[in-house]
Amino acid sequence: MNSAAAYSPLMPTSANTFSSVPFYEGNVSAGAMYPPVMAPQANMFGNVPGYEGTVPGGGGFLPPPMPMEPVASSQPGPENLEWSIPSLAEDEAREAFNKFVSSHICYSEEPVTQGVITSMDPFNTFRYRLETFTESRSTEWAHKPHEGEPADFYTQPAPRPWEVQATPPKLFSDHKMKIRVPYTSSVKECYTCHATGIEQCTECNGCGKKSCWVCNGTGVKFDAACSHCNGTGKESCSKCNGRGKKECQTCKGKRQLLTYIELKVEWKNNVEDHVVEHNSGLKTDKLSSVNGKELFKNSQNLVYPLFGFPNPAVSQTSERLIKEHQTKYGQTSRILQQRQTVELIPITRVNYKWKDNTHAYYVYGKEHKVNADNYPATCCCVIL
Repeated sequence: MNSAAAYSPLMPTSANTFSSVPFYEGNVSAGAMYPPVMAPQANMFGNVPGYEGTVPGGGGFLPPPMPMEPVASSQPGPENLEWSIPSLAEDEAREAFNKFVSSHICYSEEPVTQGVITSMDPFNTFRYRLETFTESRSTEWAHKPHEGEPADFYTQPAPRPWEVQATPPKLFSDHKMKIRVPYTSSVKECYTCHATGIEQCTECNGCGKKSCWVCNGTGVKFDAACSHCNGTGKESCSKCNGRGKKECQTCKGKRQLLTYIELKVEWKNNVEDHVVEHNSGLKTDKLSSVNGKELFKNSQNLVYPLFGFPNPAVSQTSERLIKEHQTKYGQTSRILQQRQTVELIPITRVNYKWKDNTHAYYVYGKEHKVNADNYPATCCCVIL
């Protein structure tokens, strides 16, 4: 293995630019190697327990440590909850319908003003939501221009990926963080510029000049010599000020790179909803944009499946989703917290009569949102 400050000035960068670190074998630089530009051989990276499947360029999320708490088992659901939603009043249904029609330029108000409500059918339903807040980690070799940072490679054993301290955000909030893993940093010469701090300008291919933009390189404009380039067809390259070389973009002119293992930490709130079948005729996806009456909410490291709700579909959904989340997310991330919520969503189908024909619309959610796919009085609007 290479030492902590292994650095040979003005030597081409080889495949061992990034030193091997226990528990991090299999990580590679995102940058190209010079020369030649090619991917590292697979056998350069050792197999380490817990890191199986890690490949050059990053091997995906690292398996988390075993949870300290056992998987949650079933327990009874809450008792003495108010399961009902007050019935929608006729004037509330008409007011919601009026707002809906007023928001559509091509809808006539006649069905609202002249229509007669004949019946109102409730189809209230439950929505179960499970949130699983996870933390996942991955590693890869990274580098930055060396700005005097100490090379701490192997001054102490590098911590394992899940031993590195990372401050999580507020619960159930998505966030990403990059951390330089302690005791993995080495100073290397820049592989792009060979430790010179400069590189050839790609705009002019190193010649310092490029085609004149006024005459497109012809030297002639309006049957006369181009005044911009004095008839040469060339102008000084603005990217490198005519020098043909510019500051190396890899090391920013520092000539050296600090290479290190970068730990990527991602916190994510994985949310899944399930709406119990309501047989109202309203498409279930419409309900994703509204709120219901919250009946129950609890949060803990691992939540328990709910039992004892009036609708057995809620209990069945709770048990299924909890098992699926623990299996799905527990393999590649650490489950920090779970939260489950049950809402009762009001849905009312309003039947009304207008011009001797029967029609219907839906009022749903606490917001009294309206859906009327077959509104009977529309017109064609042409905007000139």
